[in-house]
Amino acid sequence: MKLFCNKIAAALQLSSRQVTHTLQLLDEGATIPFISRYRKEMTEGLDEVQVGAIESLYTQLKEIAKRKETILSTIEAQGKLTPELKARIEETWESTPLEDIYLPYKPKQKTRAEVARQKGLEPLAVTLLLQREQDIEHYAERFTGKEVADAQEALKGARDIIAEQVNEDEKARNDVRNQFNRQAIITARVVKGKEEEAAKYRDYFDFSEPLKRASSHRILAIRRAEAEGFLKVSISPDDQESVEKLERRFIRSNNSCTPHLREAIKDSYKRLLKPSIETEFAALSKERADQEAIRVFAENLRQLLLAPPLGQKRVMGIDPGFRTGCKVVCLDNQGNLLHNENIYPHPPLSKTSEAAAKVRKMVEAYTIEAIAIGNGTAGRETENFITHLQFDRKVQVFVVSENGASVYSASKVAREEFPDYDVTVRGAVSIGRRLMDPLAELVKIDPKSIGVGQYQHDVDQNKLKQSLDQTVVSCVNSVGVNLNTASSYLLTYVSGLGPQLTQNIVNFRAENGPFKNRKELMKVPRMGAKSFEQAAGFLRIPQGTNPLDNTAVHPESYHIVEKMAKDNKCSVEELIADANLRKKIDLHRYVTGETGMPTLTDIMEELDKPGRDPRQTIQVFEFDKNVKTLDDLQEGIILPGIINNITNFGCFVDLGIKENGLVHLSQLADRYITDPTQVVKLHQHVKVKVISVDKERKRIQLFMKGLNL
Repeated sequence: MKLFCNKIAAALQLSSRQVTHTLQLLDEGATIPFISRYRKEMTEGLDEVQVGAIESLYTQLKEIAKRKETILSTIEAQGKLTPELKARIEETWESTPLEDIYLPYKPKQKTRAEVARQKGLEPLAVTLLLQREQDIEHYAERFTGKEVADAQEALKGARDIIAEQVNEDEKARNDVRNQFNRQAIITARVVKGKEEEAAKYRDYFDFSEPLKRASSHRILAIRRAEAEGFLKVSISPDDQESVEKLERRFIRSNNSCTPHLREAIKDSYKRLLKPSIETEFAALSKERADQEAIRVFAENLRQLLLAPPLGQKRVMGIDPGFRTGCKVVCLDNQGNLLHNENIYPHPPLSKTSEAAAKVRKMVEAYTIEAIAIGNGTAGRETENFITHLQFDRKVQVFVVSENGASVYSASKVAREEFPDYDVTVRGAVSIGRRLMDPLAELVKIDPKSIGVGQYQHDVDQNKLKQSLDQTVVSCVNSVGVNLNTASSYLLTYVSGLGPQLTQNIVNFRAENGPFKNRKELMKVPRMGAKSFEQAAGFLRIPQGTNPLDNTAVHPESYHIVEKMAKDNKCSVEELIADANLRKKIDLHRYVTGETGMPTLTDIMEELDKPGRDPRQTIQVFEFDKNVKTLDDLQEGIILPGIINNITNFGCFVDLGIKENGLVHLSQLADRYITDPTQVVKLHQHVKVKVISVDKERKRIQLFMKGLNL
């Protein structure tokens, strides 16, 4: 453990004390949100990202330690484990050098070199490598016999042995790696005869670029096209220079052995070394591209989940459509379904007057305060229809992303919530609830279906799932969850709670009514002290018996607030309500061996804003009414838009038409930036200028510099 702590501390530039305490907490079952929020004294203020990095490196080191055990036992079984070799393996903590050390001892299939060894040609290979024999062809005749026809066959077998030895030589492999690092070019060529079928990849039909400069989205696009059989892809340095470098390492004389050594080295490079290192670099470049794509996806998801909520208001949700009509649902301020029906305001039926009357009647009957309209097919037309209606009260109208709504409506979660309704009703409910609380609704949908990533189906799916799950957990716990209204699905993401425990909470709530305070959680079946410790601070109880239950103050710290109130001769309620009372508090008086200034500062911040949602306030948005299709776009016009996806090469903007426009990274800001998230956020309302429209490929290029100051 001490070794791991030191290595993690060095890699992350943290103190070994911080790492030791964090690993101790993780091993005790503490979650990342809990550690970063409620154990700041132990970790000396590490945030979620740092705690997550410690956990990730710890897992990697444990996996390497397990791999080393396998390697040591395999070499020992061969009787080749010397004290020096054992020490080298034990001191190596990086995968690539470790596998290089193991390569000569790794069990192999029947290679050409192994066949040559079985024919007794290894001594000839040793002689060739020593490079002292002046007439190697004559010397090779000693090795002819039953299995070796002549000297040329003997020398061929010896070259096969040398080729394998060159391939397994650590320094030789590092030589070739260095060449790849410095010079590798990734090249893509279209497969002959697939030009038409692969049209969407035509940017890569004749493509080459230094690998170290290739961006993640290009790597992923090329690899996807390769997997689909449209492109042939290779990664290569300067082959001649690489071979010459190997020759300088192994050739030390100029005699009859030299041509054979050159041939063996060239064969080793072409047949063994280069393919091996190319595979290694292909995997490394793919891994880096995956990491970047996953990072972008996770950041997009975070912004989407933390999008401003409308809050607990009575909402009408509309899933637009032409031929099948618009499915309309009315929800109460808790998101419960009150009513649903279809309207047909658009062609081919065009029952506009009837639809208008129905909508007005529903708005009045169910006291609707806001309308959420899905942004898919017929979304723009439905928005136009709704905004021209007159209601008996002020009703806000919002266009809501419906990405993933169809996935939710067909899911097990939706069937359990609405067993008596079809997918169209469920989809409209999801649209309405997204307006009320995006976080609570979107956690029900597989993040890959929400449509805010790039190449999400091409990256490592395990790493993607892990990253997105961590993002959801982080968002849920940073906002907090209303214990009395949250679904079991939302509760599963709360620190310390799992599916069974969350279902028990929901069942307990149904049988006993709303929770009055956090202490009542301990009455829930299977709720132990550890689970309560991890979860309690992230669960909120508005209008409960204890006002601290609607804050992020952890129950373990209630006694501190109570002492503050007592010292100020007031109640906890009065302390929360009166800022002047809180200003009198000297936090240093409450520092103890277990509670330091970080926790006390957090407590005071919570008392300043009890129960306040950390998310921003939602804003109404309107598209340009004169732009309805791609044909309405003209170069140079400035339009309002909503950023609906961010990639590492720019961001996509919804202009209110079917096609999204792209603002390239270079067109986002007047200053140099390397990451679009430095200047834009998902669902941000922006102004953009149209700089080009490619109607054939349905591509819109946009410009944003200086337009959103």
